[in-house]
Amino acid sequence: MVEQWLDSIGKIVWGPPLLILLVGTGILFTLRLGLLQLFRLPLALKLVFKAKNEGEGDVSSFGALATALAATIGTGNIVGVATAIKVGGPGALFWMWMAAFFGMATKYAEGLLAVKYRSIDDNGQVLGGPMYYIEKGLGKKFKPLAVFFAVSGVLVALFGIGTFPQINAIASSTQVSLGIPVVITAAVVTVLTALVTIGGIQNISRTATTIVPTMAIVYFVASCIVLIAYADRIPQAISLVFHGAFNATAAGGGFLGATVMMAIQNGIARGVFSNESGLGSTPIAAAAAKTKWPAEQGLVSMTGTFFDTIIVCSLTGLTLIVTGVWNGSTEGAAMTQAAFDAVLPFGSVILTVCLILFAFTTILGWNYYGERCIVYLFGVKAILPYRIVFICIIGMGAFIKLDVIWKLSDIVNGLMALPNLVALLALSGVVVSETKLYWEHLSKK
Repeated sequence: MVEQWLDSIGKIVWGPPLLILLVGTGILFTLRLGLLQLFRLPLALKLVFKAKNEGEGDVSSFGALATALAATIGTGNIVGVATAIKVGGPGALFWMWMAAFFGMATKYAEGLLAVKYRSIDDNGQVLGGPMYYIEKGLGKKFKPLAVFFAVSGVLVALFGIGTFPQINAIASSTQVSLGIPVVITAAVVTVLTALVTIGGIQNISRTATTIVPTMAIVYFVASCIVLIAYADRIPQAISLVFHGAFNATAAGGGFLGATVMMAIQNGIARGVFSNESGLGSTPIAAAAAKTKWPAEQGLVSMTGTFFDTIIVCSLTGLTLIVTGVWNGSTEGAAMTQAAFDAVLPFGSVILTVCLILFAFTTILGWNYYGERCIVYLFGVKAILPYRIVFICIIGMGAFIKLDVIWKLSDIVNGLMALPNLVALLALSGVVVSETKLYWEHLSKK
C-alpha cells in the first residue's frame, strides 16, 4: 500500500514537467554561457587544485568541492546506476550522460549564485545556497519559495539522499560480503557520523578531502580492471547504450524489458540523484569557499558533475553492461558486486569498502546541507537538536525496504529541485553578467 502510494506520487513529481524543467534549465545556461561546460572545462579542472583561496569563506575551494563531492559521490554512483539500468535498460546510461552534460552548466550557475548572495550566521559561519539567492536575489516577496526549498532540503537530508539510501546500502553490502549483522553496521555508522558531524563544516571538510580522492581512485582502478578484462565487449556495450536510449529494450534473462520513457525517466532521475545538478544542494557547500569571484567557484562546482557522472557513473554503467549482470537476477549493490566478482578475486570486498566510504561521506555532506537549511528556518539555536535527530534517524534506514527508500528519495529530491530551478531561471541574467565580469578579470591578468 505504502509503496503504491509513493510510486504514484513519484510519477507525478518526476513527470514530464520536472524532467523538461531540469534539462531545459541546463540547456538554457549552456546556450547563454556559450557551451561553458565544454570550452571552460580545462580552466575549471585547473582551478580545482590551483584556486588562490582569497576572500571570505570557511574552507578552501577544493575543500568546498570535496564536501560537495562527499555528498554527491555515494550510493547513486553504485546502487543508483544499477537501479537505473535494471529498470530502464542500458539506454538509461545515455540519459544520465545528457543530464550530466547540461547539468554541468546548471551546477556552474548554482555555485556562482551561492557565493554572490552568501552571508554569515550568528556563529560566524558562512550561510549560502538557494534559500539565500532566492530571498536576496529575487526579493523578500519570494521568501515563501525559499522556505519551501529549505523545508524540502531538510526532508532530503533526513529521509532522502542524506540518510536512508546510504545506511541501507552500507548495511546490506556488509551483510552480503562480510557477514556483519545489519544492527551492528547501523550502530557503528551512527557513532562515526556523530563523532565527525559534531565538529561542523571544518571537520566534515577535512574528512572529505582525505576520503574522497582516495575512494575515487580505488573505485576508478577497480572498474578499469573489469573493463580491460572485457575490453572486447565495450563497443557492443556502447552500442546498447545508444540503441536503448531511443528504442525499447526487449525482455531477456532477468530483465523485464523497458520503454524509451522508462530509460529517460530512470536515467535523468538517477543522474540527478547522483550528481545533484539542479537539486540545489551543492551551492550550500560552494558558498563556504574562500574566493572573491563567484564565477570562479561556479567553475570549480561544475567539475563535481563531471567527476561524478561523466567519469564514475560511466565506469559503473559500462561495468554492469560488459559483464552482462544488468540482464541477470541481481539488483542494487549486489548487481555491481557481481560485476566486480566476475574479474577481481576480492571484488565484493573492494566494492563494499568503496560503497561504505562513498555512502559515509554522503551522510556527512548531507548532514551539513540539512543543517544550513535548518539555520535558515530557525536560526543557529536549532543546530544541536537537528544534529541529534539526524544521528538518531541514520540507523532506521538499514531496516527499510530498498524500493521504498528510492521512491521516497525521488519524491523529496523533486520537491527540493523545483524552487531552485525556478530561481536559477529567474536569475540567469545575473549569472551571465557575473560570468562576463570574471572573463574580463582573466583577460587583464
